[in-house]
Amino acid sequence: FNHTGRDFFAFQNLVEKQEDSPYRDWYIVQSFDNPDTPQNEFKYKGWWGVQTLPEFADNDAGDDLHPGPKEYIFDATAKWMDPDGDGDPSDGIDGWRLDVAAEVPNGFWSDWNDHCRELNPECYTVAEHWDDAAKFLAEGGFSATMNYHGFAFPMKGYLVDGTTSAGDAARELVARMNEFPSARRYALQNLMDSHDTDRLASMIVNAPNGRPYLQPGRSDYDVTERVSPRYWDGYDIRKPNDAEWRIQRLVALMQATFVGPPMIYYGTESGMWGADDPCDRMPMIWDDLEYEPQTADPLGRERPVDEVAFDQDLFDFYKAVFQLRSGSDALQTGDFEVLAADDSKGALAFKRSQEGETVYVFFNRGDESAELVVPIGDGEIEEIFTASGNPQGVQFDLQEGSLGVVLPAVEGVVLRETKTAE
Repeated sequence: FNHTGRDFFAFQNLVEKQEDSPYRDWYIVQSFDNPDTPQNEFKYKGWWGVQTLPEFADNDAGDDLHPGPKEYIFDATAKWMDPDGDGDPSDGIDGWRLDVAAEVPNGFWSDWNDHCRELNPECYTVAEHWDDAAKFLAEGGFSATMNYHGFAFPMKGYLVDGTTSAGDAARELVARMNEFPSARRYALQNLMDSHDTDRLASMIVNAPNGRPYLQPGRSDYDVTERVSPRYWDGYDIRKPNDAEWRIQRLVALMQATFVGPPMIYYGTESGMWGADDPCDRMPMIWDDLEYEPQTADPLGRERPVDEVAFDQDLFDFYKAVFQLRSGSDALQTGDFEVLAADDSKGALAFKRSQEGETVYVFFNRGDESAELVVPIGDGEIEEIFTASGNPQGVQFDLQEGSLGVVLPAVEGVVLRETKTAE
């Protein structure tokens, strides 16, 4: 809501009538055209300097949009959410994802979110915000943010790059989660990739070499230009190998078991890979279509011929891991507690619990087996899921009050503790 295209009716009228346009104050006009000169002096502010995206003006105080575009947006919002205006929102949309939300004053967002909830009390609004969004969401009244800061950043460092230790990743997850009030934690949109990043599979292909688990700190998540061959000639555009797809399964398992709903960018579940824009926006891979292999390189480099096809095994895994989540109250809305971390091995364990259901989740991002010992209750332990699909590779040692789990390299396992009926 901070800019339009140049074909938008208000801007077209402004271009035509200049100072006489009723929309002259809707935009940030730097100079009007002087009809007495041959040149066109009309200048305006474009979003990030892009002239095809003229930017709306704020009010005089700078804490809201200008009243003109604000009223128009409110009317458009009502049209989308209750098209026939009868007070029943069932025929309208019930959610919004708001681009560059931080570039619109929060006074506008507070009023706009109230407006949405008046139209539909269950409306879900998601703000694009790449940094710590807790204060912004609270002041603006949003339901959630695209959780780059609280989820994607630490998971890129831990599971994708292997440059953040398990303990540091856990502490970062918990600290950033706790910045939000309890109810909002369970609404945050936990994503790994989007139209603004390289795809998860290609993040893994281009992850740093080696295993520096003891180097804490934020990973390079879309921070530098090392996300596309357009900017960095070292970017590898090839299809992931089996080991790299296995890491992607760990990431999906974390999305399914952590606090807050997972968001999957289209095609991640069917085996798509690609660099940042425009490669991340290639046509969807469908299971009923045949595709030519990828053979070209944008920089003319030698590359392997990569088959392009719907990945049924990966798709089935995504279905299974999210069915696991949807079938567990503990995973959807339960408490979260870190139980153990082995920084030397890259291993992490946590539990989710709610109303008699306890789920234990173990990760080993390392390149060798790792053992974690965690406290448990007095119920029976059953294995319910492994990231690799090979439960024979996981070993258990159940003692009174504790559970030892040995995981192979690059493996994740989910266990449930069940109470024996008396």
